[in-house]
Amino acid sequence: MSVTQQEWQKEQERVGRVTAEIGKRMDDLQQRVSGLKSEIVNIRKNFWDDVTVNVDEPHETVETAVSVKQQAEVLAERERSFRHANKELSILSRMRKSPWFGRIDFREDGEQETEKIYLGIASFRDENDEFLVYDWRAPISSLYYDGTPGTVRYETPGGTVTGTLELKRQYIIRNGKIISLFDTGVTIGDELLQEVLGKHADAQMKSIVATIQKEQNRIIRSEGPRLLIVQGAAGSGKTSTALQRVAWLLYRYRGSLTADQIMLFSPNPMFNSYVSTVLPELGEENMQQTTFQELLEKRIGNMYELEDPFTQMEYVLTSMDDPEYSARIEGIQYKTSTSFMNLIDQYIAYLGQDGMLFHDLKLEDEVLIPADYIRHQFYSLPASLTIHDRMSLLAERLLEDLKERARLERSKPWVEEEIQYLDRHTLVRAYQTLQKQKRFTMTTFDDFEREREFLAAFVVHERFRPLRQSVKRLEFVDIAGIYRQLFADPDYVARFAPEIRLPDNWKTICAQTVERLDRGKLSCEDATPLLYLKEQIEGLETDNTIRHVFIDEAQDYSPFQFAFVKRLYPRARMTVLGDFNQAIFAHATDGDVFQALPDLFGTDEVETFVLTRSYRSTRQIVEFTRQLIAGGEAIEPFNREGPKPTLTQVADCNELAKRIAGRIRSLQDAGHQTIAVICKTARESREAYEVLKEQVPIRLIGKDSVSFEKGALIIPAYLAKGIEFDAVIIFNASEGVYGKESERKLFYTACTRAMHELHIYWIGNRSPFLAQVSPDLYVIEK
Repeated sequence: MSVTQQEWQKEQERVGRVTAEIGKRMDDLQQRVSGLKSEIVNIRKNFWDDVTVNVDEPHETVETAVSVKQQAEVLAERERSFRHANKELSILSRMRKSPWFGRIDFREDGEQETEKIYLGIASFRDENDEFLVYDWRAPISSLYYDGTPGTVRYETPGGTVTGTLELKRQYIIRNGKIISLFDTGVTIGDELLQEVLGKHADAQMKSIVATIQKEQNRIIRSEGPRLLIVQGAAGSGKTSTALQRVAWLLYRYRGSLTADQIMLFSPNPMFNSYVSTVLPELGEENMQQTTFQELLEKRIGNMYELEDPFTQMEYVLTSMDDPEYSARIEGIQYKTSTSFMNLIDQYIAYLGQDGMLFHDLKLEDEVLIPADYIRHQFYSLPASLTIHDRMSLLAERLLEDLKERARLERSKPWVEEEIQYLDRHTLVRAYQTLQKQKRFTMTTFDDFEREREFLAAFVVHERFRPLRQSVKRLEFVDIAGIYRQLFADPDYVARFAPEIRLPDNWKTICAQTVERLDRGKLSCEDATPLLYLKEQIEGLETDNTIRHVFIDEAQDYSPFQFAFVKRLYPRARMTVLGDFNQAIFAHATDGDVFQALPDLFGTDEVETFVLTRSYRSTRQIVEFTRQLIAGGEAIEPFNREGPKPTLTQVADCNELAKRIAGRIRSLQDAGHQTIAVICKTARESREAYEVLKEQVPIRLIGKDSVSFEKGALIIPAYLAKGIEFDAVIIFNASEGVYGKESERKLFYTACTRAMHELHIYWIGNRSPFLAQVSPDLYVIEK
C-alpha cells in the first residue's frame, strides 16, 4: 500500500530526530568509554601502589588480602562497564544508519490511544525513558511478524494481550535516509525481501531480523517442547532462523541464560566462521560452537588416528572399484544405526559378567599389578552394581594396592640412588617438613634416618604419581581392546545376543574393522560407538551447564550421534535443522534420520516445523533445482527474477578449463563477488584448481579451511553445504561424475548453493539427473 508524500516526510523527520538522539547518546558513551579506558589503564599501572602490602603479622596479612581483593574488584567493575558501554556503542552505531525496519500501530483492548511501535535490532529510549525503538524480540514485536490488521493477540510472560492492529509499515533505511516505505497487510512485503535477497552474497552470514517470515517467527519464539525439529528446503532460512532463535532466547531469558550455556554443532569449521557475525550484529555474544568431529577428537583422539566425515565421504565417492566397498558401505550404515547402539548396550550388559579387558599397571617396565589380578578384583565386586560404579570401587582398591607397593618400593636400590641426585630445593623441603612434624631437631639420634625415610617416601611418591593419576582416570581399562574384541571373532556376538540380526557382510565388516584398528586407525563410523562404549564403562562426562543445543545440517547425523548428544547434555533442549534432500553421507541414504528423533524425547516433547519456501535462489534457479529430486514440487520459489541456469557441453578438459575461466571473468565483470566452482570431491577440486589457477585468480577450499573471502573459489560439494554464493559453476556434471542414484542429493546440494546464477558444464554425456529437468527451465549454450 502506497504512503502519501506528507506521511513520508513525517517519517523522515522522525528518522532525523531519532538518529540525532542516537548520535548524542553515542557522544556521551564515547566519552564514558574513553574515561573508563584511561581509568582501567591507570588502575592496572598503579595496582600495587594502591595496595597496602604487609605480611609480617597474621592480622596484617589479612588486611593485605582484603586490600588486594578490593582493588581487584574495582578493576573488574570498571572492565565490565567498559565492555557494556562498548557493546552499546556498537549497537547504536548500526542503529544510527538504520534505526528501525518496521512499525505497528496497536491499540490494546480497553485503551483509547493507539501506540505507534517502531521495531529495530535493539531497544532505544529517550531521556524521559520513553521507547523510541522497540527490540524486535520484545513480546509485542511478534505482531509485526505474525499479525495482520484487525483483531490480534500476543503472548507475554504475564499473559495474553489482545487488541487491534491498525497498521503495519515496513521500511528500508540506509545511512539515515528512507529508501523505501510501504504499508502491508502481510507478514513481510515482497519489496523488502527483494531488496534484501537481491544483494550479493558476503563472506559471512547477515542478520535477517527485518525479513523474518511468519513461519520462521513461530520457530524463533517457540518455548514449548524439549525437541524442535525444523525441516526446510535449501535456502528456506533454517540457519538464519536458528541464529535469530539464539538471540531471542538470550533476550527472553536474560538474567538466567547466557551465551556460553548454548551450544551450536555446525557441519565444519568454515561454517563457524561464516555465521560468526550474526549474533554480534544483534548485540549478543556468540554461543559456544563446535563440530561433532571436534567432540570426538577431544574425547578419544589420544587413542587412535580418527577419520573425519569428509575423508569418509571421499572414500564413498571415489572408491567404488574397491572389492570390499559394498561391505564398507553396509558397515557404515549398520554402525551408525540404533540397532548397533542396542547391540553395544547388550555387549555392555555381558561385560558385567565376562569379557572385560584391562592393562597391566607398570612402573617403568616392571608389572606392579597384572591385568589378571585387576580382572579378578573387578568380577569379585557385586554384579548388582553398574559397571561404572564397580570401576569406581575398583579404582579405589587399586590405589590402596599401589600405596602398599609404594611402601615396599622405598627400600629398593634405585630409591637410594635417586636420593643422591635430589636438588637443594627438594632437600630444604624435606628439612622444613620434618621440622613441622617436630621430628627433626638437629640433636636427636635418629635425625639422619628420619630424613632418609622422608626422602625415600618422597622419591617413590613422585615416581608413582603418574600411575596414580592414570588409575583415577580409569586408564587401566582396555577400552580399545574391548571394542576390538567385538569384531575379532565374527561369532562373538552370539555369546550375548544370539537373536540379533547382523548385516549380511558381517564377517568382512569385522575383518575390515580389526585391520584398521590394528593400524591405529579409527574409521568415522566406529568413532561414536567406541566413545559410547567408553562412556558407558567409565561414566559419561555429562555437561549440565548447557541448556540449549542447536544442530545444523542435522540430516548428516546418525541416530547413534543424536542419542549420544542427548545423553551428553541431559538438561538441554534441542533444536535440529536440516533438509533430507541434502542428506549426502552414506549412513543417511536409506531413510529419514529425523524419524528416529521422537523416540529419544517422546512424541509429546517434539514439535516439528516444515519450511517449503526457498528464499536464497532466484525463481529460475529454484524451479530448475526442484526438478532434480523426488518431491521437489513441494518447494515454493520466492518471486525474485534472474537468468535461467545454463547448461554447456565441452569437448575435453582443456576446453572445460578455458570456458569456466571465461565464465568467472564475465561473472566478476557483472559484479558478482562470491563465485564458487563446485566439484564433486576434494580430488576433483585439486585437479580443477591446477588447470584454472593459471588462467584466473582462484582459491582452493579444503576440509581444513576455516574461512573464505570474496572472490572465486573451488570447493567440494560436501563442504559447500550451508553456504551460499552469488554464482555457482558446476565443474563437471557428466554421467561419469554424477551418474549413480546415491549421488543425486549431492548434485542437488551443489546446485542449490547459487543465489543469482547457476552454470553447469560437462564432458561427454551429461548426468541423467539433468534429463529430468524441463528444457524450458534452462538455456543450452554452445
